[in-house]
Amino acid sequence: VFSQFADTVDYLARQLSARGVEALKRVTGGTENPTLLAKRFSPDSNDGLPAGTTELRVLIATDVLSEGQNLQDCAVVVNYDLPWAIIRLIQRAGRVDRIGQKDPTIRCYSFLPADGVEQIINLRGRVRQRLYENAEVVGADEAFFQDDDNEEQLILDLYHEKAGILDDDDDGEVDLGSQAWQIWKNATENDPGLAETVRALPDVVFSSRHHILPGKPDGVLLFLRTADDYDALAYVNANTGQSESESQVEILAAAECQPDTPAQPRDEQHHELVAAGVKHIAREQHRVGGQLGSKRGARYKTYTRLKKWREFAKTHMPLFDLPPLELALDDILRFPLKRGAADALNRHLRTGMDDHELAILVIRLREDDRLSVRDDTDPEPREPRIICSMGLFGRGGVT
Repeated sequence: VFSQFADTVDYLARQLSARGVEALKRVTGGTENPTLLAKRFSPDSNDGLPAGTTELRVLIATDVLSEGQNLQDCAVVVNYDLPWAIIRLIQRAGRVDRIGQKDPTIRCYSFLPADGVEQIINLRGRVRQRLYENAEVVGADEAFFQDDDNEEQLILDLYHEKAGILDDDDDGEVDLGSQAWQIWKNATENDPGLAETVRALPDVVFSSRHHILPGKPDGVLLFLRTADDYDALAYVNANTGQSESESQVEILAAAECQPDTPAQPRDEQHHELVAAGVKHIAREQHRVGGQLGSKRGARYKTYTRLKKWREFAKTHMPLFDLPPLELALDDILRFPLKRGAADALNRHLRTGMDDHELAILVIRLREDDRLSVRDDTDPEPREPRIICSMGLFGRGGVT
């Protein structure tokens, strides 16, 4: 249960306790350890119940819990009062609608003022004005700005957390690094011994499997880390020696197989095609998607906006502390975003956050170690590294 005000949280905790609701706690800005209570409320998504504690059934909180917490053991969110900042509603639901959520349905309930109160405070009129102000900053391409004839319903849909109300159109491409990291996380959680097995593999390791991709030719999939420490994939056509696809996500999907998938003997062209893939990546590494992912993704948008704003700040904002921003930009360029960071950046980008605020956000995310999935122990490579390759051969009986 979320409320914007600590006094309301206290009131609700007293009233619910008086009515026999058990295993209940309150969280406000004055709470000594909000994270501990979040773990007690959602133990499965926070590595288990802390020792010596009991699980909570109801958590009443201000927006101190609306960012940076895993609450996906829960599947019901109640907005007892409406926050003035529209993005707070999305942030609250985002604590629950996350990877690891097992319930097929998440329910979000919001209390709207009674008509009599509404006439006094003119809530809808003020929200409508805020939407217009946002439109002037963001532009007119957001979903709830497109239909003035149904404006009242759109505002209600926004507050009712209607699915897709703040979503961008799906362009079929995502941040490669973030997707790969999620695949790795899922695989190693299902098989804890797999992580050590993979880490023990040498660079340039290769394998082959029977080619089953419909409509695609035989070839080789290559995973390369460039001299600039960017990760890139290539799919080289065995018949032409040229790139078969520029979509990093499509290439990643082509590599999918089960742990018990049988290996095939190496084709005689394998290493030659790997070499062609290295050359192709060197020529094309900044093309479609690239290491920053889709041009509509949070990683690409954040990096390109802040790279440009950094030059503005150097001249016009001499008091702004640029080194932390430089470190954050370097992390965004080199490493995939953590899921929570991608969610937070997408939400703020959609609400028209200006570049100065965006810079402060990414700096704070990095300082809290919530920005990127990075391994600071890895030495910076000086030459391209072929991490691994997979041959896709045998559609026509080739051995």
